[in-house]
Amino acid sequence: MINRLLLIVLILLSVSLYSQEEESQQSRESQQSRESQAMDATATQWSFQLAYQSMPDYYSDLVDGAPRAPGLDNYVQLRVVAPIPLKGFTILPRLTFRHYENKVTGKSGLGNTELFALIIPKFLDWGSGRAGIGPLVTFPGNPNVSKDEWGYGFAAAIVNNTGQWFYGLLFTQSFRAVDPNALSPEQSDVNPLGIAPFLAYRFGKTGLYVQTADIVALYDWKTKGFYLPVGLRFGKVWVWEKSSLNVYGEYRTSAIYKDWKGSAVKNSYRINVSYTIPVGL
Repeated sequence: MINRLLLIVLILLSVSLYSQEEESQQSRESQQSRESQAMDATATQWSFQLAYQSMPDYYSDLVDGAPRAPGLDNYVQLRVVAPIPLKGFTILPRLTFRHYENKVTGKSGLGNTELFALIIPKFLDWGSGRAGIGPLVTFPGNPNVSKDEWGYGFAAAIVNNTGQWFYGLLFTQSFRAVDPNALSPEQSDVNPLGIAPFLAYRFGKTGLYVQTADIVALYDWKTKGFYLPVGLRFGKVWVWEKSSLNVYGEYRTSAIYKDWKGSAVKNSYRINVSYTIPVGL
């Protein structure tokens, strides 16, 4: 599997470097500030992200008469975005690796590696924001910490920047690559719908900002359960001539989870460092 992932990365890098050579001559001035771009996952830029998330405790209320199962303790995340700007649209391939640790069992390993390619048509890029949609593929992970199966689906995003405000909505829907007839009645090949709204405010030219945390609301199509985390992020952006650095910390907890069958984190802490290189500078 590692060889396949390396091949995918090499192909994306080759195509991206070739297309950027042509795009740099035709790039148009963006209405979006560099500070906002450094916080924007849909901007046409190279992005290298490293994050650590700790989830030390979970809610243990009863679910169907038994204590709610806890989730994993922590993970380290590496995410790389290699933009492919073309004449009529831009493709943003995003590859995400996560290494999970379960202190209860003493086991750890790679989770389900995710490859997502956001496609943004030029007519849906209005300078201060943009919208796009694209395919999503998840690779089998270590069965000790994740699902040992393939997954597929799609994701979409829409973002906008107005003055010091930056806001948007992302959502994902994926499916398990398994035979539905082989599943038990209580199982489904449809994964929960993920909805991730966000709102950020930048404090002038200081580079400081406050934003909602990585809030991904989940809806389970089979059980009708709904899960909503809440939290806050505080960070700072440094903008240089050819690149930017975004460093933030965030706290998150669960707000709505009573009808949710899965784990519900009580306290979650995250530290993130992202280095971005906009295309065309």
